[in-house]
Amino acid sequence: MKQLVVNLKQYFDAERNAGSMVSTKDPAERTAKALGIGKITVKRIMAEHNKNGQKIIIPPPRSKREDYRIAVNLQPVIRQYIRSENLKGRRVSLQKLQNYLIVEHAVGIAITTLWRSLQRWGFVYGIGKRRSSLKERDTIILARRKYLRTRRANRNPDGTLKRPEVYLDETYINKNHSNQFTWYLDEDGPWVNQPAGKGPRWIIVHAITQAGWAQGAELVFQAKKRTGDYHGQMNWNNFSKWFTDQLLPHIPPHSIIIMDNAKYHNVLAEGTFPTSHSLKDELRNWLTENHYEWGEDMLKPELFALCKKLAPPPQFQLDQIAKSQGHSILRTPPYHPELQPIETCWAIVKNYMADNCDFTLDGFREHLPTALTKVTGQTCKKLIAKVIKQEEKFWIEDDQLDELNEVEDADNWGENIEFIDESSFEDEVA
Repeated sequence: MKQLVVNLKQYFDAERNAGSMVSTKDPAERTAKALGIGKITVKRIMAEHNKNGQKIIIPPPRSKREDYRIAVNLQPVIRQYIRSENLKGRRVSLQKLQNYLIVEHAVGIAITTLWRSLQRWGFVYGIGKRRSSLKERDTIILARRKYLRTRRANRNPDGTLKRPEVYLDETYINKNHSNQFTWYLDEDGPWVNQPAGKGPRWIIVHAITQAGWAQGAELVFQAKKRTGDYHGQMNWNNFSKWFTDQLLPHIPPHSIIIMDNAKYHNVLAEGTFPTSHSLKDELRNWLTENHYEWGEDMLKPELFALCKKLAPPPQFQLDQIAKSQGHSILRTPPYHPELQPIETCWAIVKNYMADNCDFTLDGFREHLPTALTKVTGQTCKKLIAKVIKQEEKFWIEDDQLDELNEVEDADNWGENIEFIDESSFEDEVA
């Protein structure tokens, strides 16, 4: 920047010495000569500047090893941005979303990484007559709507709950979890002798209500192997034992237990039909016994799809355990961490652990109980109230988006409106 200022000043000095008349017929050429850069570079920068609404967007520096996954806490940010733009009738492209994340959140994400994450989170690129924009899949909208309808049915007119609600979740913390930055004298260097590795990983399973942590439901254990996240350390046996022995005895009677869709939360009950392991003859026999027609030329995938469509909804073992104790289970829609208040509780715990990390196992064990006390009943009450506001926002916005889509469908009547999963993204990436 200093060199460009020097170049510009020297160029103006040269113009002054040359005479009073200066040609301004080619601004790009004049700018390039003044700054000592190429004319094509000037045109490229100005085109990008105009395309981005007269804003200069500077991507943050990337690490040598690129991260190919987007942080979970960006899911709500991205979803809310796409929804708000759709409500305003504005087209949302990958490039526009990428620029928004850079400008507003200082997060630089490669287009391809963004595209893959959006697909995984249930977004499509809708192509219509007037608008082409990123939007949520119908399956995600329906799952959210079903969840919100159940949540709303549990509220009295005055906002109180008909049945107690319990939120459960799992997380992990590494022994060396700490803040990356600290003040230090330049000549001395950083005073913290931080280990190179993350250290052993500890998994925490817990639950909250409006009164705070469910007392007696805390489970903390050390992971025995390294995997990408805590889900690789949990299994059905461990989770179901905790659920039965520690959670259910310590929550209010007749509770609604709210959890995500982790694999070990959704183990099918014995006798559930059909499953991916069902044999072809088993599928045929079930259809025959229930008086459904099928053809001899039908392949196993066709038989399985038919059975799955006609069979009763699958039952999960966890639901049966909860029902036997007078409780019921409600699962959050996929990729909606903003609907789980306990997620913020984990953030509070981890922040305390990071601020008080001394990189020792004794220190970790000493600070964790204190970190958990930072989440109080008042904290949980506020976080749950915030989640309820977000639920109401989803409920209203989904109605508004549905009306906008209905208007657009009416305008596009008689024309084909196509939704393309991969190819539309690939075209934009290209």
